[in-house]
Amino acid sequence: MRVSQNRTLSRCSRPSRASLGIMSAEQHRRAAPAVLGFSILTVSDTRAERDDTSGNALRELAARDGHRVVESGIVRDDVAAIREAARRLLELPGVDVLVVTGGTGFSPRDVTLEALGSMLERPVEGFGELFRMLSFQQVGAASMLSRAAAGLAGTKAIFLLPGSPKAVKLAMEALILPEAAHLLGQARRPLAS
Repeated sequence: MRVSQNRTLSRCSRPSRASLGIMSAEQHRRAAPAVLGFSILTVSDTRAERDDTSGNALRELAARDGHRVVESGIVRDDVAAIREAARRLLELPGVDVLVVTGGTGFSPRDVTLEALGSMLERPVEGFGELFRMLSFQQVGAASMLSRAAAGLAGTKAIFLLPGSPKAVKLAMEALILPEAAHLLGQARRPLAS
C-alpha cells in the first residue's frame, strides 16, 4: 500500500509539461509560420520549362497549400551548377524552403546529393526513411534506390526529391507540406536562457 501512495504522491508532485514550457507537436504546428516561401529547383539534362512536370507539380502543390513560390529554375546534372543554383535560390529574400527534384538516384548523372549533401547542416534523417517507406507502398523494392534527403541550412529547409511527378506529389502531400512549417518553427526557436 505504501508503494502505491508514493507513486500517487510522485505523480502529483511532478510539474506538468505545460509548466515546464514543453509543447506538444500540435502546439508546435499551431505556433509555426502559416505561409512559407518556396523555391523550386529541377535538376535535369533533358527538361525545359515547358515539360518540367515535377517542377510544375511542386509549384502547384505549394501554391494550393497557401504558400508563396518565390522562384524556380532548372539546372543541368552538374555538381557545381546544382550547388550554385541552390545557393542563389536560398539567398533570395522570403525563401524558407528549397525543394530540389531530380538527381537523387544511382545513375552516373545523379549527383544532387553529392552537390547539396554538405549544405544539409542538420540532416532530417527521418525524411528519407519515411519517404522510402511510403514509396515502397507504391513502387515496391525500387523505393530503396531513392536517395531522397532533407535537412536544414541555417534556418532554411532543403528537401531533395526524385524527379518523378508521382514521387514529388507523395513527398509534398505526405511529408513536406504537413511538416515544413513545424520544422522551421523548431529551427527558429530562440535559445532558452
